[in-house]
Amino acid sequence: MPEQNADETNTVETSNVKPTIVPCSHSDTTQKSEPVNEEIEDEELRKLLVPKIEDLPLSPPSAVESNFVTYFAPDFMKPGHDQYVHRHANGLCIIGLARTHVAFKDEGGVSSVDFNVGKSDRSGIKVTGKRKKNAQHFESNTALCKVCTNDASYIVRCCVKGSLLEVNDRLIKQPDMLNSSADREGYIAIIMPKPADWVKVKATLLGAEEYRELRKDML
Repeated sequence: MPEQNADETNTVETSNVKPTIVPCSHSDTTQKSEPVNEEIEDEELRKLLVPKIEDLPLSPPSAVESNFVTYFAPDFMKPGHDQYVHRHANGLCIIGLARTHVAFKDEGGVSSVDFNVGKSDRSGIKVTGKRKKNAQHFESNTALCKVCTNDASYIVRCCVKGSLLEVNDRLIKQPDMLNSSADREGYIAIIMPKPADWVKVKATLLGAEEYRELRKDML
């Protein structure tokens, strides 16, 4: 019987060995993909929670900007008599003098405020209860008060048809609030219009962008 050399023996032994296949479980694949999915979700969440610096406003919005929509009544009844209407979601309207009102152009600005106009003193109105008892109903052109400067006096009107709920009687002793913060603490009055009346008056007012465009040379 012929002898086999070493090379032939190794070839035979190797050919008889079957390869071992190690199965890859589904759980292993899932475990490897989970960190990737978590990274993607974390990145998407970070984009939602952390805005880009270039998208942020130069200054945070004020309480008025956050809670009210502002409209304007330029040249209301007379040229230069610009007034604003801050409207809350509940329907309340805050009335005041816009920054471009002619009174602020006079030297020294507003020096006094008088609510004794028409047939009654508006500062004497006291509204009570949920039904707003004693509230007076005024037209949009009804006088609210008179603001005075060193040179002239100007009538401030409702701008909105509705129930007068409150006037800012602090202005009587602190008229300078009109000069420093007419669109905030220096507001004139609060009026509640009926929904149907608001729809009508809204059509006559300007939005903030329209107002800025109209008065861009004065702002």
